[in-house]
Amino acid sequence: MPKYILAIDQGTTSSRAIVFDAAGLPVATAQKELTQHYPADGWVEHDAEEIWRDVQSLMREAVAKASLRGSDIAGIGITNQRETTVVWERDTGRPIHRAIVWQDRRTAALCRQKVADGLSHIVQQKTGLLIDSYFSATKIAWLLDNVPGARARAEKGDLCFGTIDSYLLFRLTGGKVHATDATNASRTMLFDIGAQSWDEVLLKIFNVPAAMLPRVLDCSGEFGVASADILGHAVPVTGIAGDQQAATFGQACFQPGMVKSTYGTGCFALVNIGDKPVLSNNRLLTTVAYRLNGKTTYALEGSIFVAGAAVKWLRDGLKIVEGAAETATLAAQVPENHGVYMVPAFVGLGAPYWDSDARAAILGLTLDAGRAHIARATLESVGYQTRDLTAAMKADGAPAPAAIRVDGGMVANDWLCQFLADMLDVAVERPRVIETTALGAAYLAGLATGVYAGLDAVAYGWHCERRFEPRMNAAARAQLYAGWQKAVQRVLTR
Repeated sequence: MPKYILAIDQGTTSSRAIVFDAAGLPVATAQKELTQHYPADGWVEHDAEEIWRDVQSLMREAVAKASLRGSDIAGIGITNQRETTVVWERDTGRPIHRAIVWQDRRTAALCRQKVADGLSHIVQQKTGLLIDSYFSATKIAWLLDNVPGARARAEKGDLCFGTIDSYLLFRLTGGKVHATDATNASRTMLFDIGAQSWDEVLLKIFNVPAAMLPRVLDCSGEFGVASADILGHAVPVTGIAGDQQAATFGQACFQPGMVKSTYGTGCFALVNIGDKPVLSNNRLLTTVAYRLNGKTTYALEGSIFVAGAAVKWLRDGLKIVEGAAETATLAAQVPENHGVYMVPAFVGLGAPYWDSDARAAILGLTLDAGRAHIARATLESVGYQTRDLTAAMKADGAPAPAAIRVDGGMVANDWLCQFLADMLDVAVERPRVIETTALGAAYLAGLATGVYAGLDAVAYGWHCERRFEPRMNAAARAQLYAGWQKAVQRVLTR
């Protein structure tokens, strides 16, 4: 029996393919940056065909780097940027428009109208979500109303909607399978997370035809079979989860109260709340953490739209760093933040503010402030935003965690991890494998194929590479956070 899993990690700024072995360790990785399209203020798009081309080549490259063949791969796991919306032709697989990315705010006015119409309560009761352009529903409606003929074609069943996982599955299987998993479905604003089904009332509210929706399956199991022409051998797709849920799984957060926080393009903190979908009173989201064998586990989630994307802006926009690692060196060069705060609201603010019209600002600049202070403020903003989320989780009744498990590309930065521990006043644990998003997808795929024995085996395989303990005194922590709260008030529009 083959003992390797190939994970596809299709993210916001790059696509990756990683081969994992039976111990859950990465054997080979291939990665490529993804072109970002910004056609208007607050609009963000991706070329789904570019994603598909990249994913195919990266799959082949990763398997070749591992000195393996397609027949050595037991299963494929897919994890993806959630909410990003693709509509494509059922006959050809061709997208009718560029994908609208989760960060995109073009439907903010429509969402405000839905809130004004008094629909917030029913949407939250059914989906666990707040009405926001972040989610897929209004993005679908925009595509159907702005691409000529699209709505009529969708109602006839000629068009498919999917998040990136669903689109990749459709293409991998040669158009034979139009499906998604429960985690991605839970992010569309069209899915009843209690009933675990698409909801007719929500479809009517957001004017989305049921004919274009994918089937919703468990996160682990056989979704379909990838065509033999991709890897030279037909390989089953056996695991799918949205990126943050996949990271939760990869971090083995299987017990209620366990928290993980992922730092990539954005930052997303999830706390496992068990088998009941408890709704938040503090503007967090209730979401599906994973669904296995028909049993659903839920989480409370706080979503920060910009974390690593702000560091990317320092590199590509301001050009004050050559690479992300340089921010740690710069931050350490100055003894304190000099009163400089960055509020990275480049595409609005997520939880707990949910202000789509807020825009980024750097505050507190003086003539003796320099690029080191800006770099430090950028990293500190990630800690402050995470503190916002953990405070909301506590207010919703989540128990104080013994530690927070962190992952994603940003946590290679020791300075950031220490600041997180200081600002949250809780230990921060960085795992041996920080790419836990891909690892979670691999675990889900491997559970279905027998490569991994069960949840206990996954939990046993989790190892802490380094634990960061809080060092900052309470007065300093409170003073810094108070400065952040004042800075946020300066950019809020509501």
